Amino acid sequence: VYGHERREGQDFVVDAVLEVDTRPAAASDDVADTVHYGELASRLVEVVTGEPVNLLETLAERLVRVCLEEKPVRRAEVTVHKPSAPIPHAFEDVSVTVVRGVE
Repeated sequence: VYGHERREGQDFVVDAVLEVDTRPAAASDDVADTVHYGELASRLVEVVTGEPVNLLETLAERLVRVCLEEKPVRRAEVTVHKPSAPIPHAFEDVSVTVVRGVE
């Protein structure tokens, strides 16, 4: 929201929880039958480091959409943490969680 945050950058921590039917991957023992978490993490980093947004809600929504693009994902929960939010009070963390399912 603030200009100095865009100029100086800021830290975000992203948690992604995915609901996936693991039976096909467990039976085949093949990563092609599940989510390749390393590749998904790279796509999430591209979103976080890409086009800036003003709100954590917008960033979380973009990230959850990326998660839902993965074929076996039925539901995704993404939490974006902003541990250094410019709040003039003692706090440990500011975060927004978005939960979406495949329609």
